[in-house]
Amino acid sequence: SVKQWRAEGRIAVWLHIPILQSKFITAAALQGFTFHHAESNSSTLTLWLGEGHSRLPGYATHQLGVAGAALDVDSGKVLVVQDKNKTMNAWKFPGGLSDPGEDIGDTAVREVFEETGIKSEFKSLLSIRQQHRHPGAFGISDMYIICRLQPSSFNISFCQQECMRCEWMDLEELAKTREATPITSSVAKLLLYGYREGFDKIDITMREFPAVYKGLFYKLYHRELPDTYKITTEL
Repeated sequence: SVKQWRAEGRIAVWLHIPILQSKFITAAALQGFTFHHAESNSSTLTLWLGEGHSRLPGYATHQLGVAGAALDVDSGKVLVVQDKNKTMNAWKFPGGLSDPGEDIGDTAVREVFEETGIKSEFKSLLSIRQQHRHPGAFGISDMYIICRLQPSSFNISFCQQECMRCEWMDLEELAKTREATPITSSVAKLLLYGYREGFDKIDITMREFPAVYKGLFYKLYHRELPDTYKITTEL
């Protein structure tokens, strides 16, 4: 097959091997195939047949974590937790890893509910942290996004397997305390600014557009535009 593909002028081969047929990996490796990525029930190998170094794209290099800052605008309190099994018991916003195919806002809402029992609605993005060579992510890069959420329930029933403490804390207190993680403290100050001066000054909102790929859509996150700039004009 490899000889035929070369003769046909193909420049690359993708080989998907189910886990129960893993014995074929050795034969593929002897033909020059290398691992590209693996999933729970299969692995994918590649062979570059073109000239020079392989120009095939690498597999995913980042993991995405999302937290939700659920702020009750009536009381000025925000939902915070302290994780179990951490070296430092610091206050933080509840959150976790995004599932494949899950929107950022949906991850925030789901994680907040799973950890605290609080229902909420996604309102905006507040911050993005980027960290390379993350020790807890097998050395790949990590993106950590904090969203602003609007809670719709208030009785806490937190997950005792993940959380040691959970409470509604005054936002101003969270912005001042030294018992919060650095990123939580920074975002609490940003949230306090928006709470006092207007969330339009801090919110990164979302709009959905049809993608160039038929039947698919994408989410675009950006600062809200003034109405005068939302109108498409021809020059």
